[in-house]
Amino acid sequence: LGAKAGLEFLKTPFKKERLEVVFAGHQMSGLYLNRLLDYLKNKDFSVNVISKSGTTTEPAVAFRVLKKALEEKYGKDGAKERIYATTDKKRGALYSVAKTNGYEMFVIPDDVGGRFSVLTPVGLLPLQAAGINTKKMLKGSLDALKRFSKPNMENNEAYLYAAMRYLLYTSGKKVEMLVGYEPNLLYLNEWWKQLFGESEGKDNKGLFPASAGFSTDLHSLGQYIQEGERHLFETVIKVAETEYDVFIPEEDNDLDELNYLKGETLSYVNSQALKGTMMAHKDGSVPNMLLTIPKFDSYTFGYLVYFFEKACAMSAYLIDVNPFNQPGVEAYKKNMFALLGKKGYENILK
Repeated sequence: LGAKAGLEFLKTPFKKERLEVVFAGHQMSGLYLNRLLDYLKNKDFSVNVISKSGTTTEPAVAFRVLKKALEEKYGKDGAKERIYATTDKKRGALYSVAKTNGYEMFVIPDDVGGRFSVLTPVGLLPLQAAGINTKKMLKGSLDALKRFSKPNMENNEAYLYAAMRYLLYTSGKKVEMLVGYEPNLLYLNEWWKQLFGESEGKDNKGLFPASAGFSTDLHSLGQYIQEGERHLFETVIKVAETEYDVFIPEEDNDLDELNYLKGETLSYVNSQALKGTMMAHKDGSVPNMLLTIPKFDSYTFGYLVYFFEKACAMSAYLIDVNPFNQPGVEAYKKNMFALLGKKGYENILK
């Protein structure tokens, strides 16, 4: 999710890129993988398989299928030159496969879990391949590390965000909704949900992380947020500057009654929608926090990733849970393996 979040955060909509990055192994849809294979038939492609253990079902199955497609297209030797494994440095199934077959390898650090791995080869390799300036991204994260290592909360927005989340949680709020007003933020929201959901949701504790893309979702969730159960608060991301914009033209007949906006930019209208919505939700007893980022660039993405990662760790510690494990995800896997007939799981459902 981290690499996808970065690609979407930094992409220019509708721009045709020289190198395209597509994803597989993030779900188990046969329809999706079948259509992806069909899409790749007449394209020159390589595969970056990412897994610390190599046994996580979704990426392992997708890799087996895509490896077969590569070998059929290029032969085993040609496929070997087009497979890049990002995995553990000395153990695991994927490490063994990569070592045996001579795939080029990139290392996932031992002490970094998947949801915290955006700024490791897990995220950096696909982002670099897509032409993104990862040096600037790392500079952003390094500057964030320096700023958010200060113990003074007045100068540490990551600690302040964690503290506000804790106060809202202990006051009875159960849901945090991360809201963005630009489509480039949608996958950042998805990564954020994974980050906080897996880090905090333990021991019957933790805020439920939800997200929305406004103003679109105001037409579906707006009614609930305004007048539904008072169990949520919003964290709103505002982008101070966008690289491109559109001016609203004037029309002589003004049948749509929009001439009062003539000459204004769409970004201006969007910013007023943000302000008006925050005011309305506050009046409806939905607390709001505002995070302002300067613009969509690689430096900002790196800075923002580290901000959320630091805040997430501190949030988890405030409710006395370990932010760096996820024992709860094993329960469904055991049942799934038993239903699929995997050896060693025969007695799970008895």
